[in-house]
Amino acid sequence: MFGLELPELLVVLALALLVFGADRLPDIAKGIGKSVHAFKNGLNETEQEIKSTGKETKDVEKEKKVKKRKKSVL
Repeated sequence: MFGLELPELLVVLALALLVFGADRLPDIAKGIGKSVHAFKNGLNETEQEIKSTGKETKDVEKEKKVKKRKKSVL
């Protein structure tokens, strides 16, 4: 996980506990979790939009090729 091993992770968690306190730490973790979830959703939506745009572009290119073939046959 990001190159952090257990001792480094424990130090980071201990510092977070000292800085934010035991009362605020669950709220901060919840907020971070929601942010990560929203970020992942945004990435998934963007990825699907890019894929659908790519499919639309391919469909348009196919239609152009078909029209060119029809013109060359006529």
